[in-house]
Amino acid sequence: MGTALTVWPGQPHTGPTTRNLHRGVVLHILTFSRSAVLIRHWFEIDLDDASMEHGARIEIRELAGHPHRGTESAAQLIAADRPLWRADLFDRLDSDPGRFAAAHYHPRFTGDEPCARVWDPVLTAAPWDWLADQIASLGAAPSRDGWSLDPDDAAELSGLVDQVVTIAQQLGPDRCGSAAECFGLTRDVQGTVNLMISTLRAPELLNRDWVTPWLR
Repeated sequence: MGTALTVWPGQPHTGPTTRNLHRGVVLHILTFSRSAVLIRHWFEIDLDDASMEHGARIEIRELAGHPHRGTESAAQLIAADRPLWRADLFDRLDSDPGRFAAAHYHPRFTGDEPCARVWDPVLTAAPWDWLADQIASLGAAPSRDGWSLDPDDAAELSGLVDQVVTIAQQLGPDRCGSAAECFGLTRDVQGTVNLMISTLRAPELLNRDWVTPWLR
């Protein structure tokens, strides 16, 4: 049976919730026996031209196996480790909201690193319908095999299309209208954003007013 975990800054919470998913959410995790779906808001800076993007990030991960530790009652380590697939349903901050001009996905990973961005006109035109189709089909495409999941996990995940899409929509780019709101949803990865800033190839193009919250 899948388990939903919602992480709130400073106040971990497990199980279903009816409160506004946008306010203060860091990460949603839907866990199964051997895999998990991670859903969150993300902020990205292009290393070439310093343009900025944000929106919903959805990842399929494998749960890493670990030896049993302690007694039969001891808490066990749970780690959503090896990435299998990622979708970034992003807007560009320098374009009109809702165009999903930067929406793309990564169907493969080499270790922890994603493959190059893959663009799909269907994804740009109807991102939430595209995401629903991906979850329902478990990533299968005419020229690509689906995700390598435990059969029981696969059956459960394909039945949670509405839940995954609903959570992702509440973390989409249209729900974040300012740098402060964007930082509030990504402050747990402040170090990652600073790494982006430190490796820009044209740092003079960066809108430093927008990224001020991450620099503090």
